[in-house]
Amino acid sequence: MALFLVQHGKSLPKDKDPEQSLSEEGRADVERIANDAKEHGLHVSRIQHSGKKRAQQTADILASALNPQGGVQKTSGINPLDDVSAVAKQIDHTDNLMLVGHLPFMEKLTSFLLTGLTDRPMLKFQNGGIVCLDIDNGAWVIKWTLMPKLG
Repeated sequence: MALFLVQHGKSLPKDKDPEQSLSEEGRADVERIANDAKEHGLHVSRIQHSGKKRAQQTADILASALNPQGGVQKTSGINPLDDVSAVAKQIDHTDNLMLVGHLPFMEKLTSFLLTGLTDRPMLKFQNGGIVCLDIDNGAWVIKWTLMPKLG
């Protein structure tokens, strides 16, 4: 079982859309990643998002392709500047949970799970990409990533 971390898809700038909905490019990237994940047989039990519009739209697109049994839910504690240690304590790695959120939270959570530190970046996220973490010999590891762009 695994934990899937997703940075929301690319969004519109605040001056064009105060809620920062997904841009056309962001929507297309997330749809492509969602379909690739489905084709690879990705099983997600539930998807949680921050509640911000771009994260909710990203979660909904992923859910339409992956059809998580537990559905899509808004959750607290995964906004950009929230405390990653609080969320890390609540993670059940047997759940196949997908979290859709923001930077710097997602990068800090990844670093915290891998090293116990938040100030040591371990992975560069891309908008709309999926990072799969899993437990191996009692420790979190990066199992795979699926990103919209190479490089």
